[in-house]
Amino acid sequence: MQNTFQDKGEIFNLLFEAASEGIIVVDSTQHIVAVNVAAENMFGYKTGELIQQPLNLLIPKKYHSNHHHHFENFIDNSEKRQMGHGRVLHGIKKDGSLFPVEAGLNPFKKDGQEYVMSLIIDISVRMETELQINELNSHLEEKIKTRTGELSESINKLKELNNNLQAEVSKRKAAEEKIKDALQKEVELNELKTKFLSLVSHEFKTPLSGILTSATLTEKYTENEQQDKREKHLGTIRNKVHYLNNILNDFLSIERLDSGKGQYKYADFSLKRLINEVIYNANVTLKDGQEINYPKDIEDIIIYQDEKILELILSNILGNAIKYSPENTSIKLEVLLTEDKILFKIKDKGRGIPKKDQKHIFERYFRAENALLDQGTGIGLNISKTHLENMGGQISFLSEEHKGTQFKIEVPILTPEKSN
Repeated sequence: MQNTFQDKGEIFNLLFEAASEGIIVVDSTQHIVAVNVAAENMFGYKTGELIQQPLNLLIPKKYHSNHHHHFENFIDNSEKRQMGHGRVLHGIKKDGSLFPVEAGLNPFKKDGQEYVMSLIIDISVRMETELQINELNSHLEEKIKTRTGELSESINKLKELNNNLQAEVSKRKAAEEKIKDALQKEVELNELKTKFLSLVSHEFKTPLSGILTSATLTEKYTENEQQDKREKHLGTIRNKVHYLNNILNDFLSIERLDSGKGQYKYADFSLKRLINEVIYNANVTLKDGQEINYPKDIEDIIIYQDEKILELILSNILGNAIKYSPENTSIKLEVLLTEDKILFKIKDKGRGIPKKDQKHIFERYFRAENALLDQGTGIGLNISKTHLENMGGQISFLSEEHKGTQFKIEVPILTPEKSN
């Protein structure tokens, strides 16, 4: 039987392998059907060695019987949860060595089959840090006892000893605060990872199902008089693939958001070519009767910026205008040039953004109240704003519910000297 998790295509591979934590997917028989590079490295296996292996291979033998019972109980209840509350879990590497782990479990179904996705984190460093803190506290307590004894020996040393004690207490408090901050950040990161994986699963499932359905129906329309139906489904496939490609670009772009302009690839390129590329890709997603008005005769000037990131930003904003506008409406793209910057304006006559949601519209994963039922990840505007700020630009908007929205994007025209 073909393993659907081994023939999952480039999109799933890129998302699966981008995670820095280990990800393992097992079927209802507790056999591994998918594993990313981070998990293989964590357990000391080469690429592909773990596929179709029993999960017990990664669990110490003394836990095998209990784990089998816990796994069946988890499948029956079928709910997300964190493993090992109140106790330390261990994994076993290929060389037989044990190491402490944390594991979050996410059950799901695919093609009628039950699977469990586990997000695994090696906590060896954290446990070592906690041990060092305990040793520091123990050492500090011994020091306090010693200093207390010395107080009775010489009243003249009281001030010096008191200062030393205060310094030690300050260090202890600082260490405790540092650990608290680290643990809080780790909790927030785990929640973000879980939310990200759930988002990926949800956003890719619907369009992939649409592609599969349209591809299946297209094969049935072989007669000349059925070409209209065939073209309709081919258009659906193109539309869904374009949508998935945009989401993939957004996800892959997240890792560059906070890294600053040093991660950007600045070069000379044609402004007219950029606009034509953005419009060409957007036309694939137009609804019936929609059109994009843009400056077809714009001056073909050469600008110095990150072309791919600028294309991503414009595609995100233009894609939203198309998505949230009804059929038989026009979307307008304006381009204004000055000596030191380019100004893009994208205006639609769509549903607009509710007033109470406008202050949150650039937050990651936020969806406006009137867009909750539409496909989307809630990261496009956040990515666009952060990239623009990293590149020295800015983005703003005006919107009125039921009347439309206008986004204004300002991008500086750089020179090789200014970009360094």
